[in-house]
Amino acid sequence: MANTVKKGDKVKVHYTGRFEDGKVFDSSVDREPLDVEVGGAQVIQGFEDGLVGMQVGEKKTISVSPEEGYGQCDPALLIEIPNANIPEGVTPEIGMKLKLGDSKGQSVMVTVTDVGEESIQLDANHPLAGKVLVFDLELVSIF
Repeated sequence: MANTVKKGDKVKVHYTGRFEDGKVFDSSVDREPLDVEVGGAQVIQGFEDGLVGMQVGEKKTISVSPEEGYGQCDPALLIEIPNANIPEGVTPEIGMKLKLGDSKGQSVMVTVTDVGEESIQLDANHPLAGKVLVFDLELVSIF
């Protein structure tokens, strides 16, 4: 029987990640395949789990729930900022990415989700949180 992927293996995999509507959000096509240590928490759990049992040359499509991906959206990470607190020279627009400092001095990326007359709404959740992700996988090698 051919070698199959198990936890602890290092693999090279080509992938295309898309949403359920087919829109692609990331792909290794036209790049080097991704190096992953299965079980090493280098990629989301659902992606790792999808690699287990694959053989070199095998292709398959997996669906990853938010719980196995980037988690559900956390309402605590939706932030309202008064317009008076927006730095001079910044004109927020919906979809704009901004970098904020958190209470621990770490940088956090946020997305502007609404612009109002008095305040703006920001979302500090991972951009893929709350979404079902579909991955087309092709196992290139086990090394």
